[in-house]
Amino acid sequence: MKFEVKSWLTGGVLFACETESMSLAVGLALKSCANLSCANLSRANLSGANLFCANLSGANLSGANLSGANFSRADLSRANLSGANLSGANLFCANLSGANLSGAYLSCANLSGANFSCANFSRADLSGAKGVNKNLCTPLQILLDQPSKIRAYKLVKENGEGPFNGGIIYKIGKTYSVKDADTTEEQCAAGINVATLDWCMKEWYSGCRILLAEFVAKDIASIPLGTDGKFRLHKCKIVGEKDLVEIGLVKRK
Repeated sequence: MKFEVKSWLTGGVLFACETESMSLAVGLALKSCANLSCANLSRANLSGANLFCANLSGANLSGANLSGANFSRADLSRANLSGANLSGANLFCANLSGANLSGAYLSCANLSGANFSCANFSRADLSGAKGVNKNLCTPLQILLDQPSKIRAYKLVKENGEGPFNGGIIYKIGKTYSVKDADTTEEQCAAGINVATLDWCMKEWYSGCRILLAEFVAKDIASIPLGTDGKFRLHKCKIVGEKDLVEIGLVKRK
């Protein structure tokens, strides 16, 4: 069967061969020193493939099955890995700078020594991943070093209740606490979920409000690995509300 690896950028063929699978085709391309930067491998089945030192910078690997693949020392800078299955993959010392890993499944992957600078891990599953340095992939770790009061934002419905799980009606001037706030690094779990302003604005819909929550570092229950802006608190006080006109979400009447 003939397999072609094309560039998503130009549509041109980067490598072609007769073989049994796309995984073998990519392996042959690497052996022949083909340049696979910007390759279109979206939804490809590369499970268990040996991609040691591969140049896949800027490649489209969205939705691909990369489980158990060897990406040791590979260049995946600026690659689109959104929704890819990287469970058990070996990413030892891989270059993931600027890569899009949103929604990727990285359970039990080896990320030791990998370069995460500017990578997007939003909604990625990093459970059981090895060698993840949270200080390289979670900018909100800065909150833990703040010496006094911190403010973040709480998206609520018109009645003050959270728009997703609900349960608490938040009112300005009131203090709230959750005894069983989840302290793991799961993306979504029990606790008072607050976020950055851009996160709230992206999730906002007509009828919602954005409240100001105040807390101190010890009130933080969890800052999930690679969070896109959402984190959890044990306790906070609602101290105000954002003007939706002022921040550009609605037009002035």
